[in-house]
Amino acid sequence: MSTKRHLLIIGFVWPEPNSSAAGGRMLQLILLFKEQGFSITFASPALDSEYMIDFESIGVAKKSITLNCSSFDIFIKEFNPDIVLFDRFMIEEQFGWRVAENCPDTLRLLDTEDLHSLRLARQKAFKENRQFETNDLLVEDVSKREIASILRCDISFIISEFEIELLETVFKIDKTLLYYLPFLLEPTPVSTIQNLPSFEERNNFIFIGNFLHEPNLNGVQYLKETIWPLIRKQMPKAVLQIYGAYPSQKVLQLHQPKQGFHIMGRANDAQEVVRNARVVLASLRFGAGIKGKLVEAMQCGTPSVTTTIGAESMCGDLPWNGFITDEPQLFADKAVELYQDKILWIKAQEKGFKIIENRYLKSFFENDFVEYILKKQTHLKQHRLHNFMGTLLQHHTLTSKKYMSKWIEEKNKKS
Repeated sequence: MSTKRHLLIIGFVWPEPNSSAAGGRMLQLILLFKEQGFSITFASPALDSEYMIDFESIGVAKKSITLNCSSFDIFIKEFNPDIVLFDRFMIEEQFGWRVAENCPDTLRLLDTEDLHSLRLARQKAFKENRQFETNDLLVEDVSKREIASILRCDISFIISEFEIELLETVFKIDKTLLYYLPFLLEPTPVSTIQNLPSFEERNNFIFIGNFLHEPNLNGVQYLKETIWPLIRKQMPKAVLQIYGAYPSQKVLQLHQPKQGFHIMGRANDAQEVVRNARVVLASLRFGAGIKGKLVEAMQCGTPSVTTTIGAESMCGDLPWNGFITDEPQLFADKAVELYQDKILWIKAQEKGFKIIENRYLKSFFENDFVEYILKKQTHLKQHRLHNFMGTLLQHHTLTSKKYMSKWIEEKNKKS
């Protein structure tokens, strides 16, 4: 690119690539824009974390911002970025109207991470012991907020093909507002694959996932109460290691070494522990998006057993690198079979490599992505003319959020 373009990313939290798939996803987006010559500033109202990205090391400026404060208006007006990327709809709700008011010609992008409304509606249906139906989405308040945010933005990045279809069919979102962008991975060198630990060198089952994420917490409880006893019945000496950032006391209490159930806490190197495990168990009963833990398993050559929710939109027409089932006994049987059968295990490992090679390489998306973004930026007025509902929502949101935020700001001054 001949001229330097400026991108402002407004984060819900400071990204932690080693703690969550969301953090890894954000780092991929940052690097994609960096490689296209963008100057990037990452701003967030969140408190710093010891596990957050070292922004300086990747050449990204860091800016702390405050909610419900006009200091952001001064900052954004002076900065005047070409593009703003909102990390999740909650951040767009807080700052989108300020960006629209102070920088009307700035392209506004939204990274949904996963559809929060879908995850929450599925979670609610699960807890009510019934099947999720798409109509559940239409009565969720979070759906109304999330869809409004998607409409207000110029383009929203959607990580799952299932979610793209849902947005187009259930919510009637114009496809020009949506852009399919899954994980963006570098190809794994042949030498790395050849040097992975062999079947014989690997031990134990593993589950890995951030415990601030409700589907992971529920998945571990499901393993402990239902699936693990069925596995131990067939393999009395089997060991399951549970890794994940931010384990609560509720999670730590599940630690029962005598039953082979080990709560390990945060992994210093997630890829290393997945590489050394023989089988990944991802017993997810609700959720959304595509699962970073399962992509990581494929990269590490570690076969997995998961549910239909776990594998949703992940492998397309390709066979899974292990097994997919929602039935507890079958889940346990397949986990044992995969753990003990070397030939089956090697075939599953190869299927994982094939899924990565065919669906998640960055090279499949980067050129089209940049071309799409720059085209929308060049024809922004025309693009917005075709999104009347979005401009309508932006108008009313700007007015309502503006006065609510100013009221909160004045209240904070007095307190």
